[in-house]
Amino acid sequence: METGVNTADLLDMILGLISTWGLKLIGAIVALILGRIGAGWVRRAMRRALERSRIDETLVPFLASLAYYAALAFVIIAVLGIVGIETASLAVVLGAAGLAIGLALQGTLSNFASGVMLMVFRPIKLGDLVEVGGVAGSVAEIGIFSTKLNTGDNVHIVIPNSNIYGATIRNYSVNETRRVDLAVGIHYDDDIGLAITTLQKILDEDERVLDEPEPVIAVGELTGSSVNILVRPWCVSRDHWQLHCDLTRKFKEELEKAGCSIQ
Repeated sequence: METGVNTADLLDMILGLISTWGLKLIGAIVALILGRIGAGWVRRAMRRALERSRIDETLVPFLASLAYYAALAFVIIAVLGIVGIETASLAVVLGAAGLAIGLALQGTLSNFASGVMLMVFRPIKLGDLVEVGGVAGSVAEIGIFSTKLNTGDNVHIVIPNSNIYGATIRNYSVNETRRVDLAVGIHYDDDIGLAITTLQKILDEDERVLDEPEPVIAVGELTGSSVNILVRPWCVSRDHWQLHCDLTRKFKEELEKAGCSIQ
């Protein structure tokens, strides 16, 4: 009895598979490549359209990426249709696999959900100086899955959205004014009244210091080696850091001129 495979039958089967699936696979690959290029074009066109409109610039990268992934999903469904997989059957398969996919991609889905919440409630926006996820920097982009910051020393940081929305957010740019918190230590033998008068004069001469709220100058603590005077002026938020540095230097120079010892 013949047990070997008939070469002619095998060749006919291979040719049949090629004729049945070959063109479909080639068409699917071509459609996938062109579709991915088209999805990229959709993202760029969406970004240009949004930038020309009056929409908040914070939403531009988020909505552009959303359009890209939506177009890519449509392409994948079309490619599967070319191969011969019915979309109705695909829906059933995706529904059955939804739980497994959700568990496998729960981190990604959490980042996506957090990205949506960031867009809806807007705790941060482009250009804000923030401290999130243990990192401080200026918001460069809020995407679907992650947010990008540029630090003060120009390091580019990418933070998953779930690490932002699920944590404390410090936004230094929202309020128009901020308080500068300073402390100056003088010797016990120094004249406290003279020191306070000197500090008040420095604040009065600096145009960046606001009259309202009124600056506070008070003795805050008596330590073993110094009398600590607290100085709390207010300024416009953009002047905060420079004013802090300038006042620190000015306090030292003027107090020493007045005869006080910095401790």
